[in-house]
Parts: sequence; structure tokens; C-alpha cells
Amino acid sequence: MKKMKLVVSDLHLGKGRILEGGALNSLEEFYYAEKFVEFINYYMSGEYRDYQIELILNGDIFNFLQCDYRGHFLTVLTEGVTLSVMKAIVKGHPQFFNALKEFAAREGNQVTYVVGNHDQGMFWPACRNYLDEVIGKKIKYRNIVYFFDGVHIEHGHMYEAANRLDPKRFFLKKDLPEPILNLPLGSHFFVDFVLKVKNNYPYVDKIRPFSKMLRWALFSETMFFLKGVVQLILYFASILFFRDPRRQVTVRKVVEVLLESAVFPDLSEQAKKILMDERVHTCIFGHTHVYQYRQWGNDMEYFNTGTWTELTSLDMPSLGKITKLTYVMVEYPDDGSRPRGRLKEWRGYHRIEEDVVIA
Repeated sequence: MKKMKLVVSDLHLGKGRILEGGALNSLEEFYYAEKFVEFINYYMSGEYRDYQIELILNGDIFNFLQCDYRGHFLTVLTEGVTLSVMKAIVKGHPQFFNALKEFAAREGNQVTYVVGNHDQGMFWPACRNYLDEVIGKKIKYRNIVYFFDGVHIEHGHMYEAANRLDPKRFFLKKDLPEPILNLPLGSHFFVDFVLKVKNNYPYVDKIRPFSKMLRWALFSETMFFLKGVVQLILYFASILFFRDPRRQVTVRKVVEVLLESAVFPDLSEQAKKILMDERVHTCIFGHTHVYQYRQWGNDMEYFNTGTWTELTSLDMPSLGKITKLTYVMVEYPDDGSRPRGRLKEWRGYHRIEEDVVIA
């Protein structure tokens, strides 16, 4: 059989567009369930009907950090709490998970899950077992890196000081009644600081480049900017001077984050270093939410899959709101040569009307 691999990342599924009481969920970021269903169906029919296809979910598929647990946003995430949140996410996106189930049911198809920083809860065995149960097939999980046939795939957060995990300690257990996730500083910062800002400025984490948004805020929202700077200083002071066994943050880590001073960094240089390994010809990241393609020589290629969420660009060439449902297709030529990646955009089928995205 012919074979092919599809790589998507950063879908950021929350609890759904409509909450149980009927209100809109302002924190939901994934609005494209119908287009995802079309995407899956397209690659299961027509010219791809006889293909053996692997769907690689390359991190941040679930947005555990932006989902509440009984009305509270938590950084203390036990296995039970994370599983409860995951069940709410599955309930809020029935079309998405039905499509995954249909895809996985076809003989020869495979689903692989690479864990990111927003869905770190997928380290828990209970969450993995539940997702396997939901789609009716054993998923292939990778904690950080997935490598095959010269292709290196990972989410990309391990190259950013704020979101880098400790690969030797995914869970914290010491002096705690039960294990919890060992969240990086960036996850604590998002829940404890960014979510509070999003109450008044829900778009704050959807703007690229982030540095230009800060300059815009300095002149256009001066009081908001200055207040944010003060709150930021107080936040870092609190985590440095008040020790908590549920949060492993060191002075060295804070200094690393401040010195890096990059939000959503360009990962192309990190990809280039990976491609220096003679065993690797293709590197695929997600995480930055910005789709990208770079080539070095004839044999080294870097792809970033981008995101299936809304973005606002402050760069002049792409000024305004951007929504591109981008992904990478890895094809295996008939002549048996090395697999080749292609950066694609799923446009979906024509519709007469669609709900307006409120964010």
C-alpha cells in the first residue's frame, strides 16, 4: 500500500464553543471542527482511499491550561483533575473525536500523539487510556520526539526556556499527597498571570509578533502597559521568595527566561542544528503558531505546521486577522526515495454561511 503522514499541531481544544448553560465560551480557541471533519474525510476517500495514513498530532491538541476545573483554573494538576478536564473537552467537541474515531477505524491507519506544553496532561496514563477508548484504537504516544525515516518531529517547546520541561521528572511527588504535573514556569505564568489579563484583553496571546504588541500597548494603552509591568515584577518576586513544593521554580530558571526575553520564538535555528545530524533530512515543529518553511542545501528542510486558531498579525505584509489551517504532508515517492514534506493549507468546502468567531 502507498503510505503518507499528516502532521497537525496547536489546535487548542477547550470545552467547546457553547458551555453547558448555553453561554458562549470566550476561552475556546478551536472553531473548525467541521473543517477538520472534511480534512479527515478527504484523506480517506478519492485518490487517498487506498493509502496507509498516519495522523500525527504534534502537541497542544488539548488546551488543559485554559480549561477550568469546577470554576477554577489550576496549576496543581493531578491525574484525576486532568482526566476530568479531558472528559469535558471530549464532550465539547463531538465532531472532532468522531472524525478521529472514523479515521482510526480504517485498516492501516494510525494516530500518533506527541505531547506539547499546553497538553502536558497527556503524560498521565489515565488520559492516554481514555483517549484510546474514545477513538477505539491504541494511539502511539511520544513524550518529546518522534523520529522515523529521517524525519524529526517534536512540538518545539523544549527550545524555549519558559516552556522547557524536565525530561527526567514529568511529575512532582515529594511532600505532596499525590503526584502532580511538573509544569514549566511558562505554564504557571499563563494560568496565574496571562489568564487574568485575558479577562479584559482576550486577544493578548493571539498577536504576533508579541514585541510589536508591547510597543503598541506602551503608546496606545499606556496605563495598561505600566500596570502590567508592575504586576509582572510582583509576580516574579512572589515565585522567587515564596517556596511551594507544587511549583519547581529556581532563580536560575527565572534568569534564563528573562535573558531569553522571547515570546513565541523563531525555531528555525534550532531546526538547523537538528538537521546537522546526518540521519535527519526533515525537521517539523509546531508551538510558535506561525507556519514556516526553510531549506538548507537540497536535503535539509524545516517545516512549522502553524496553528488552527485565530491570529492577529502586526507585520505589514500580513496585517490583520489571519486564519490558515496549515499542516504538513509527508509523502513517500513511488521510487522508494526519501519521504518529502509539503506545507499545506486546508481551505475546506464552500459554505453559504458560518458562525462569526467571537474572540
